[in-house]
Amino acid sequence: MKLAVFDCDSTLSSIEGIDELARAKGPKTFSEVEALTNAAMNGEIPLDEVFARRLEIIQPDLATCEKVARLYIETVEPTAKETLDQLKAEGWTPIILSGGFKRLIEPLAAHLEVDRIEAVPLNLDDEGNYISFDATYPTTYNGGKPEIIRQLKAEFSPKKVIMIGDGVSDLETKSEVDSFIGFGRYTPRPKVQEGADHFIISLEQLIALLKSF
Repeated sequence: MKLAVFDCDSTLSSIEGIDELARAKGPKTFSEVEALTNAAMNGEIPLDEVFARRLEIIQPDLATCEKVARLYIETVEPTAKETLDQLKAEGWTPIILSGGFKRLIEPLAAHLEVDRIEAVPLNLDDEGNYISFDATYPTTYNGGKPEIIRQLKAEFSPKKVIMIGDGVSDLETKSEVDSFIGFGRYTPRPKVQEGADHFIISLEQLIALLKSF
């Protein structure tokens, strides 16, 4: 088995789910949350510092979550489906590893036919109101994505593991994978481009790249 682990936001889809949850709540909420997201993704402030703060500001409800879940599919990276299908045909197992929310990403994963999602549980009550998120889930804090990569390696004993993503939290996995591939179609980050083993701007570029592995 070979694992191809993908970030979701600004990689498999053009959006940042947390920003879209905020956008749905109005411009003031959006500007506050977007600033926190960018600071975290650029490595300026720790991820765990912003996670709870953003959700306290947004208070995401079920209707908003469902709207953003549809948006993930509408803004899917244009070569993602074909690329993932080809990767699977060549013996790779795709996995989504995200600091986003599992319930929002599940429809996109189904669309892309990805069976395994590692993302943050979001808890709503029976009326669809926000209760909490799982603050113990690894991708809510810096160093969490490498932690999950280690868990996946222990679970699957893969021959190879690659990680594809746009953010500093993705780059943190570099020491745990055979190759870290930075992704820059939507949000090219200089720190990620400098640190990546390879850097691509379209997911379809993975196919030729992996032939050399």
